[in-house]
Amino acid sequence: MTDAAPRIVVLDALRGTAVLGILVANLPGFALPLAAYFSPAAWGGTAPADVAMWTLTFVLVEGKMRGLFAALFGASMLLVIERADARGDNGAALHLRRMGTLFVIGCVHLYCVWSGDILALYALVGTVALLFTGAPTRLLLFAAAAALLVATINGLALTAVGDRVLEEVFGRSSPAALAREIAALRGSWTGTVAWRWHEEAGPLTAFLANGPETLAYMLLGMAGLRSGFLTGAWPRRRYAVVAALTLGITLPVYAAVAWRTIAHAFDAHAVVLASFVLTPPLRPLGVAGDAALLLLLFRDGPLTRRLAATGRVALSNYLGCSLAFTALFYGWGAGQFARWDRASLYLLIIPAWALMLLWPRWWLTRFGYGPAEWLWRWATRGRWAPLRRTSCERDAI
Repeated sequence: MTDAAPRIVVLDALRGTAVLGILVANLPGFALPLAAYFSPAAWGGTAPADVAMWTLTFVLVEGKMRGLFAALFGASMLLVIERADARGDNGAALHLRRMGTLFVIGCVHLYCVWSGDILALYALVGTVALLFTGAPTRLLLFAAAAALLVATINGLALTAVGDRVLEEVFGRSSPAALAREIAALRGSWTGTVAWRWHEEAGPLTAFLANGPETLAYMLLGMAGLRSGFLTGAWPRRRYAVVAALTLGITLPVYAAVAWRTIAHAFDAHAVVLASFVLTPPLRPLGVAGDAALLLLLFRDGPLTRRLAATGRVALSNYLGCSLAFTALFYGWGAGQFARWDRASLYLLIIPAWALMLLWPRWWLTRFGYGPAEWLWRWATRGRWAPLRRTSCERDAI
């Protein structure tokens, strides 16, 4: 975060858990056509195991891990700004340089590696979130609620368009469209770049579509940091009450929405209603419940320390997953795109999570930053930062 800044272990552990969860959500995005991300009927199979995995992901992961990750981004940016100001630097200027650098990294990731990038979006939304860094907790909560209302209205607008528009703009699930996408992503690297440039939404389009919801979570993360919720400062009983109430409300509703979507055979309107209208207002409760439950479970033990190490190199893990899975599925690598059924994809979680949990602690005993974090820091500050730890620093880990 900042020079010699003390780490908040539970905040790092939450971030590590979120980046593991985001991989679960992203797997269909790496391996299957875009329409299949929301609908097993589009591609990837509708066998009971495939529908079951979609249901579990929708109920437990979809939107919530992304929301938690964005909330932690908001909390971390507030920490960076406040700590920079406290040591006499210009925290706002540092933040804007960080967001500018992150935007460049995100655009390279978006166009050269994978279309599911969130970094450029976070950079744009993070720039807007700077306006709220001095706001009190109540104003942060009010602004987050207003942003979520805008996101819900945007989702309702999608349901007002005709079926053909939904299929072409949102679903992209006609046989001809699917065939073009599969051919492009099984092709050469230059072909995949050209496909993303012409067919996928750019960062500004993503900002207009997903910016309000992402801003809401960043503001909630700032409020969570200020209130002590995200740092583990609340009494355990209060976390237990939050987890029981929020998850007790949201999980049954998510399950009912999933059942309704399956009953409607994943038609475009049912999918849009499920992902963009009915669940966005509930996601903050789900995010809060997941965070509260995790904070209850975290202990000063090996697993929490490994999760914290994974969270400290979250950017490296996120980019590393994109490189590894596009190498497996895209034509410039093993060419497995659209060849796996949905259920089989989740077998890859076991080796992926193992690697994401194992390498960070080994790396951080030798180096001060993850490789991507070090590059981000260097590009932001315009000067080389020492990467390798001294022997004294290693002994302190």
